[in-house]
Amino acid sequence: MSGPLRRLSTTARETSLHGGQGPWKQLALLKTNSAVRTCGFDFGGNIIMFSTDKQMGYQCFVSFFDLRDPSQIDSNEPYMKIPCNDSKITSAVWGPLGECIIAGHEGGELNQYSAKSGEVLVNVKEHSRQINDIQLSRDMTMFVTASKDNTAKLFDSTTLEHQKTFRTERPVNSAALSPNYDHVVLGGGQEAMDVTTTSTRIGKFEARFFHLAFEEEFGRVKGHFGPINSVAFHPDGKSYSSGGEDGYVRIHYFDPQYFEFEFEA
Repeated sequence: MSGPLRRLSTTARETSLHGGQGPWKQLALLKTNSAVRTCGFDFGGNIIMFSTDKQMGYQCFVSFFDLRDPSQIDSNEPYMKIPCNDSKITSAVWGPLGECIIAGHEGGELNQYSAKSGEVLVNVKEHSRQINDIQLSRDMTMFVTASKDNTAKLFDSTTLEHQKTFRTERPVNSAALSPNYDHVVLGGGQEAMDVTTTSTRIGKFEARFFHLAFEEEFGRVKGHFGPINSVAFHPDGKSYSSGGEDGYVRIHYFDPQYFEFEFEA
């Protein structure tokens, strides 16, 4: 099969989002003064970072707790707290080797913060509006951002050098990199408050697939009846999932022609 695919064929299963009980045990409870926007464990599973919103008179902070130190948990005091004075953090992930975190901001900036000193190691601004999502490649050498400025962008994880741009006509809420193909999937749509029944009929909520090197779209997958808030590839690259404002998670298994497809620029 040659040439860009106009419609990407998949099979899908839908799962409604319902609460449930499980064999989980709470290990710690950390209290904050405002809403928590992002969180994540380092790769050793010992340090957790999270960012809080600027609201109710409180400043935006990134906090770091070492879970091996019970005194930090008991006192609710992190070993490091970084203030974000200019633009609140809207997405964040741990960088390579857990030496830093990469944070996206409401104003479109990207910062790399040292996990040891809190120092800003690198600062860039390639987006013009809020960064909604950051996801790393499997080898952690690259990451992709999703933004309200209608684009997703590829960056080098160490230098934050901008590599590629994937353009759409609507806000991008989430983007993910395939673990074994040069593919990126984007999900988005309008702001939730702008969604109408007309929008659902004209297909504004498709997952869109781009070639990583050529920056060109080669396929779309329909299914959601509202903006797509999150996308993720399975670690084996044979499927992907999407979560939407419509209250459904859709799990898509790629058909055989997806693996045989060769992109021609």
